[in-house]
Amino acid sequence: MRLVLITLALLALFLVTEVVAAVLGDSLVLYADAGHMITDVAALSLSAWAIKLARKPAHERWTYGFKRAEILAAAANGVLLVVIAVLIGVEAVERLISPHDVAGGLVLVVALIGAAINLVAVRVLARANRRNLNLRAAFAHIVTDLYAFLGTAISGLVIVLAHWERADSIASILVVFLMLWTSWGLLRDSGRILLQAAPDDIDLNEVRKQLADIADVLDVHDLHVWTLSSGSITLSAHVIVENRCFDTGHAPQILDALQTCLVGQFGITHSTFQLEPTSHTSHESDIHP
Repeated sequence: MRLVLITLALLALFLVTEVVAAVLGDSLVLYADAGHMITDVAALSLSAWAIKLARKPAHERWTYGFKRAEILAAAANGVLLVVIAVLIGVEAVERLISPHDVAGGLVLVVALIGAAINLVAVRVLARANRRNLNLRAAFAHIVTDLYAFLGTAISGLVIVLAHWERADSIASILVVFLMLWTSWGLLRDSGRILLQAAPDDIDLNEVRKQLADIADVLDVHDLHVWTLSSGSITLSAHVIVENRCFDTGHAPQILDALQTCLVGQFGITHSTFQLEPTSHTSHESDIHP
C-alpha cells in the first residue's frame, strides 16, 4: 500500500504540470500522455482502494470478503484505457489531416521530465507484489506511459529540428496503440477471473488424473478450478469412491489424500470435495465432466 501511495503522489503532481504544458503548447501528444497519466492516477487510486477493501474480513452475505475488488479495479482500468484511447485516436486522425502549430521545444522538455518521473515510479512500484493482478495493472499503466513519453520526446525533437507538426499526431497514434494493447491484457486477464475460467497454468486433465490415481477413488466429475483473486485458486469436485470406504470409516483418509495431492502437485490450498458412493450418480441430473 505504501509503495502505491508514493507512486500515486509522484504521478499526480506531474499530471497537473503536463496538462498546463499541453494547453500552452497546443500539443495533442501531450494531451494524449496526460490522458494516459490520468489513467495511471486512476489505476493507482483504484489499486489503493482495492487493496484496502480486499483486506476486510468475510462476514454475513460477503462470504469471500472483498477479495474480488482488485479484479474489478483491474477491469475498470482496462475500460478506462479504451475510452481515452478512442477519444485521443479520433483527435489524432483529425490533426494528422489538418495539423496544428505545436511548441516542439516544450513537448520535448515535458516528455523528458515525464520519462524521468515514470522511470522513478517504475522502480518504486517494481518492489510491490506484481502477482497481484490489480498491482500488475497499475505497473503496466506506468511502463506503457514510460514508453509513450519516450515517443513523445522523439516527436518533440522532430518538430524542433524539422518543423514537421504531424509528428505530434503520429506520436499520439502510437500512444493510442500502446494504451489499447495494455487495456487488452487487463480486460482479458480480469475477464477470465470474473468468468471463473481455470487458470492458464492449471491443466484440468492432469488434475483429474492425479486425483483419480489415489487409492479407492473410482472417478472424478464436476471438477471446477477458478481464481478467486490473484494468487488465490479454489477447486471443487465430486469424487466417487469405493462403497466400502463409507462402511469402514476410510472416507476421511481419502479426503486427506485428495487435499495433500492438490497442495503438493498444484499448490491449491482451498478445495471442497463431495465424496460419493457409486450409486449416487443416479441422483445427479446434471453431471459435468
